[in-house]
Amino acid sequence: MAMRLKTKWANKSRERSPEEIAGALAFTIWRIGMQGVLNLENENFQTDSNSQRMDVVEEFNIFTIHLTDRIAHEKMTDAERETFIVALVLKVTDFVQDNRQDSDGEGDYRRAFIDLVNERMSDYSECTYSPEDGPGFSLKRTFGDHVSARMGEKDRKWITEYVMEIEVPEAMVTLKRALKSLLNWE
Repeated sequence: MAMRLKTKWANKSRERSPEEIAGALAFTIWRIGMQGVLNLENENFQTDSNSQRMDVVEEFNIFTIHLTDRIAHEKMTDAERETFIVALVLKVTDFVQDNRQDSDGEGDYRRAFIDLVNERMSDYSECTYSPEDGPGFSLKRTFGDHVSARMGEKDRKWITEYVMEIEVPEAMVTLKRALKSLLNWE
């Protein structure tokens, strides 16, 4: 089920900073993660707590940030890409912080999320991705395994396959639509 998101600027003629674009895209990335958890639960994959749901949302967020970085590599200079991806991670981190406080109580969740982003970006950088075909088998598999590890024991062997076959293509459609609207990227 493709997600509907408002991804168009009200004033199209105004120039946007990388931080403004990152803020708008961060909301889309957050929604992709929330929809991913909802889809998993609707397929009867079990989550036991809001904290566990947040774990899964974080995995989706990081995977989608990584995909954005891979796409940005083809579209931006290294300096532009670094500014944009850092701003994107910081905006998503704000969502994680607010929602982790709701699920897990008061605390600073930013550092743990940023550490996880760095760990996963390193994992994913070893995997295949092509501008024409998107994430390769190894990238989808690694993401699926990370989600599976966060979901718990029940149905663990089926989660990775479901994520690879269903969730990754849906996330790509939504992400590409947002990037096209916000940055005019094809």
